[in-house]
Order: sequence, then structure tokens, then C-alpha cells
Amino acid sequence: MDIITQVKEQGFVSAELGKEKNLIEEIQRLKKEKNAVILAHYYQQEEIQDIADYIGDSLGLSQEAAKTDADVILFAGVHFMGETAKILSPNKKVIIPDLNAGCSLADSAPTDKFEEFLKQYPNHTVISYINCSAEIKALTDIVCTSSNAVQIVDSLPKDEKIIFAPDINLGRYVAKKTGRDMVLWDGACEVHIEISADKLKMLQGKYPNAKLIAHPECQENVLDEADFIGSTTALLKYVQENEATEFIVATEVGIIHKMKQAVPHKKLIPAPANTDNTCACSECPYMKLNTLEKIHASLVHLQPEIFVPEETRLKALKSVNRMLELS
Repeated sequence: MDIITQVKEQGFVSAELGKEKNLIEEIQRLKKEKNAVILAHYYQQEEIQDIADYIGDSLGLSQEAAKTDADVILFAGVHFMGETAKILSPNKKVIIPDLNAGCSLADSAPTDKFEEFLKQYPNHTVISYINCSAEIKALTDIVCTSSNAVQIVDSLPKDEKIIFAPDINLGRYVAKKTGRDMVLWDGACEVHIEISADKLKMLQGKYPNAKLIAHPECQENVLDEADFIGSTTALLKYVQENEATEFIVATEVGIIHKMKQAVPHKKLIPAPANTDNTCACSECPYMKLNTLEKIHASLVHLQPEIFVPEETRLKALKSVNRMLELS
């Protein structure tokens, strides 16, 4: 590289860094002005996680926001997460940076088809993973998370008939752990089912001492090989507490940022995906729609805003509260 090109590129980098710094400062100013709280899911881009007031899983974030005296909740995540925040905080304005930030898992359970499905199985208790729409939560008896799904199912009588939705992989995992014969809705998260079991075996050969840790939304052939299976928060805790120094992480790559901050001395290897993308890892395209620029615009205009009809909200809230009672 000649010196002129080098200087030009360095100048470009400096300008970009300066622009980002000014954007972050403006976001912080607007946050105070609008009395807003910024929530970021673990799967968000690094720079978004770094400016958030709270980072975590979707339910925990919504619970934290409900405790604050903020007037505005900006949820850097996907649409159903904004809905969950609105369900728990109806008197707060809930905004998300991009309305197109959906979820393949939530989308795999359309309300009309799910209603027809439920009619085929009367007298069943409906348990739905929190990664679903407000409408599905409203049709549900008990909401669960990936961390308490086993506990929720175990809390019910052994002879109780159960429908588990919408994630079939989480459902299979819970059925295996509890020994329950459940009716499973056939939905899945595209991020987790794209993790390649064949490429994982090659990666394990390259890093024979690495612990394979996986989210239960992964397919069974991945979970069968895992040293530890748990929610995103549980995976983070595991790498902090386990004595191993190398981990292959089978979930969305965004969690690696928080893991690196927690255990900078350990090697963290993202699990490979079948699809070709920028990092050859498992990356959620919907989560990555959110940017600092969109967060800034969202705070300026307090849009796009999340609305949940009150009747739907109250029914959904009942299923969430039932989970909290049982867990």
C-alpha cells in the first residue's frame, strides 16, 4: 500500500469513528431528553450492546424496563420482544428501531393456523415459548422461556395433555428431559437450524479440547453432541464458571461479544452455519437490521411504536403471569 492510499484510508477510518462517536453522544442526549431506556438483546450488534442500559434475554429485558420510571422503552431486538415489553408496561411508549425486524420463529406460527391447530386438540394445556407474537401468547395458557421450559412442564400433572409451541426443537428437548409426550407445533428459528452438524464435527476436530455449548433451539443432531445446553443467559454463565478455556458456541453469534467481555482470556468460537454470510457463523438477519442510525431516528421521532390491543394484551399477560407463578 502506498503512503497516499494509507493516509486516505486512515482519514476515512478516523472520520467514521468520529461520526459514530457523535451519533452515540446524540443518542445519549436524546435518551435523557425523552426519559427513555434502551434495551438490547444479546444478539444485537456490538455497538448497540455497548450503548444499552440493559443487555439480556427478551423477558428479562422487559421485566427490567417495567421496573424503571422511564416514559419510553426503546427495544433493540425484534418485533415480538417489543410486544412483550408493551404487555408488561402498557403505560409506557414502546418503540423499536425497525418494524421489519421480525422473527422467523414467531412468523412460523400464524394466528389463524394456530387457532385451527388448537381445535384439533381440545382439553390440552397450551405452553408457548416466549418467542411468539402477542396473539399467540393470548391463545396460550402458560408462556415459557428456554431457561424455564423444563420446569414449567414438570410442574404440571403427569396425565395433563400438553401442546408445546412454536419451536419444535425446544419442544423435543423439553420432551426428552421431562419424559412427557407432548403435541408439538412445527416451527423453528432459522438461525439455530442453520447451524451445521457436519461443520461442527470438523471444528471439534480442530479444537479437541473445546466445550460445545448449544441453545435448545438447535436441531437434535447438534444438541446430542453438546457438552452443555442452555438459554443464552445460561450459556454466558457457563463460559464464566466452567474451567475450560475453549468453547464452541452454537447460537447466534451476537452473544460472543458479551462472552468476550466476561472472559477475555478464553477462546470463543462461533458455530458454523450451512448458509454463506459475512462471518460464516449463525447470524440473525432480523436482529442485524437494527443500527445506531435507526436507534437515533427512533428516539428523535419516537417511532416506530408498538401497539398491542388491550384485549390481546390482557390475555397474553395472563399467560406470562402464569409462568411467573410456576417458575
